[in-house]
Amino acid sequence: MSTTLVATTGRNTGSAAARRLRREEKIPAVIYGQGMDPISVLIERRDLRNALSGAAGSNTILEISVDGNVYPAVVKDMQRHPVRRTVAHVDFLRINMSEELTISVPVHLVGEAKAVLAEGGLVDASSDTIDIVTTPANMPSEITVDITNMQPGDVIRLGEITLPAGTRALGDPELAIVTAIAGSKAEVAPAAAEVAPAAGDDKAKS
Repeated sequence: MSTTLVATTGRNTGSAAARRLRREEKIPAVIYGQGMDPISVLIERRDLRNALSGAAGSNTILEISVDGNVYPAVVKDMQRHPVRRTVAHVDFLRINMSEELTISVPVHLVGEAKAVLAEGGLVDASSDTIDIVTTPANMPSEITVDITNMQPGDVIRLGEITLPAGTRALGDPELAIVTAIAGSKAEVAPAAAEVAPAAGDDKAKS
């Protein structure tokens, strides 16, 4: 499902103009891709926040309305203020709904690894995101990984994860995505103690 975002053209360029626009809660942006000339636009900060508030976040498919034209697009880059961390500029990539694109999707752990917790261990997501290739129509908001059956020391690797239909992962299949770390209660085999007989215990018989 796509989300509509209204943008306006005719903005002034330059640092001073950009600062003035941000004070007015407007964000400079550019739309490019698919053989089109880049279009400099303005979007309302509140509208952008609402458009990206769903489960897909910055991977949300947008229909950007500009002067009567509609461009299907996704956020390609989002620049933030170095101190306030507010959005300062957005690059929108125009997409073709039937062509593949590469996106980074969050990893979401589900279930409870009781065997790991019982030993005082924990389950750690070694990677917060997975890069996948997909068409916009099949774009997932997250990749779910079930940790229920994990044991202390287990590792779930990229090649072992079941991805949604119409998607494929990029990267080394051996890349660790989730790791079960053993805790302080993990069973340790006791070392066998060997006690040598004390000298003089065996007395020579005459």
